[in-house]
Amino acid sequence: MNIEEFKERIEMGEEFQFYYLDESYWISQNEEGLYLTRERDSNSQSFKTTDELFEKGTIDNKKIKEIWDEIDI
Repeated sequence: MNIEEFKERIEMGEEFQFYYLDESYWISQNEEGLYLTRERDSNSQSFKTTDELFEKGTIDNKKIKEIWDEIDI
């Protein structure tokens, strides 16, 4: 899956667990927004839209698109 398909599937309401550097993360959502959460400590970032998630969401101070090739879904 490429990053555009990943983003489209999130926009359709899918939720994902993925791994980056052997750490587990979740992208989840509810009626109030989307959440990027690190499983280890439940550190969570919240966003109003999918675009905001991909523009402002970070893992190790890097945006998802910057580390896409290192993400294991």
